Amino acid sequence: MKQTIGLRIGRSALVMALAGGVPVAGVAPAANAASAAPAAQKMTIGPFGYGSLKLGMSAARAKATGKIVRKDIDAPTTCSTWDLKGHRYGGDRAGVFISKKQGVVTISAPGNVKTPQGIGRGSTPAQLRAAYPKLKQNSLYGTFATVPGNPKASYIFLVSKNMVVGVVLIRTTQNCLR
Repeated sequence: MKQTIGLRIGRSALVMALAGGVPVAGVAPAANAASAAPAAQKMTIGPFGYGSLKLGMSAARAKATGKIVRKDIDAPTTCSTWDLKGHRYGGDRAGVFISKKQGVVTISAPGNVKTPQGIGRGSTPAQLRAAYPKLKQNSLYGTFATVPGNPKASYIFLVSKNMVVGVVLIRTTQNCLR
């Protein structure tokens, strides 16, 4: 049975599981900019994925892209968890979640990767609102918006200290997190 992600998981667990290791207590944008690979800066996340990694891809197809590596974490999930090869997370955090039934359901944007609308780490709340005028907020997702061009997906924007510190592309309905 498909369910909306927010029905069975609290915001803190959601942020930790999906943020892919993005610290919500603040990020120094200059440090992130210096560590981002030039190729990654040109890529965008969305509307259907990140490069050749797409929402809905089976684990086998996602693995065949050569962009992910398996990772086991202790989180409230029924999905397999993975990291992007070029952006590994420490601890019980992962950048990609894959459902057996629905394929890839979440992808956390690495480094300074932005949405096609130009929003990513370091963007201000004013820039976020201008790019996504239909932003929504609730206690489960925090700040989120439907992905332009893909009504089956949302962006979750992690905002702290008056700037975006992370972006997660997520299937709006999925059977992954509990």
